[in-house]
Amino acid sequence: MNIMTRALFGGIYVALIVAALLLWNTSKILFIILFACFVVLAMLEASRLFNHDGKPLPRLLQTIDCAGGVALFLSFYAFYNIDMPKGLCLVPIAIYFLVRLTTQLYLPERNAVADVRQSLSSLLYVALPLSLLNTLASRFSPEMVLCLFIFLWLYDTGAFLVGCAIGKHRLFERISPKKSWEGVAGGALAVVAAAIVIACVEAVSNLLNPQGMSVDSWIAMGLMVVVAATLGDLFESLLKRTAGVKDSGNLIPGHGGILDRIDSLLFASPAAIIVLEIVASIQ
Repeated sequence: MNIMTRALFGGIYVALIVAALLLWNTSKILFIILFACFVVLAMLEASRLFNHDGKPLPRLLQTIDCAGGVALFLSFYAFYNIDMPKGLCLVPIAIYFLVRLTTQLYLPERNAVADVRQSLSSLLYVALPLSLLNTLASRFSPEMVLCLFIFLWLYDTGAFLVGCAIGKHRLFERISPKKSWEGVAGGALAVVAAAIVIACVEAVSNLLNPQGMSVDSWIAMGLMVVVAATLGDLFESLLKRTAGVKDSGNLIPGHGGILDRIDSLLFASPAAIIVLEIVASIQ
């Protein structure tokens, strides 16, 4: 039953992401709603992990933080997709910081340093990388974002299968005892194979490579995603180990919290932009 539940909810998660990106050119509503929800849910989970003094943020501060995360995401979206003065895109973010820090003045019983650190850490860790998906989709293409997810899913699958089969040499035993170098290599091979297919197989390239990026560039992006995904997964494992929890939450049956699903994405999103901007500059 646990395997069936995991497969069912994992399939729903994948289907929503694929649909949101395939529908981008027709309607961006599903993309906006889906990833804004990811921002809110993952920020709530991250905030609990960043809580060191045993006093979770009051609901008021959590609400303001989530609103700030959504404002950041929508500001990135508006910058690329709405015909308006670009400076106006910064207004919601400025409002968030003013409201958030001013509210702290009226909570004298709270540890201001711990509260602000918790809020800004969640915003930086979750909302900013998810907001950068707007840059990937708008500056490059929604297909590029879909390829990023495909790389992440293939890496996870390859690493799991190879790691379970022949994994012996621990990758970072202090933080994640089960991960192995063999698993990383297996996942990396799956990603490189996918990169070659995307660049060289015409039917796939027509669907996922509208910009005609070269095979070398795709492999470079894939390898960067592998490194970033590994670091992102390890970082969330470190947070969970420090907080003394197994999962970031229990939102997705069989999978844990939403942060457990997107931990690799939070590092891979900015990493992909770095590669793509370098490729764009030298072509």
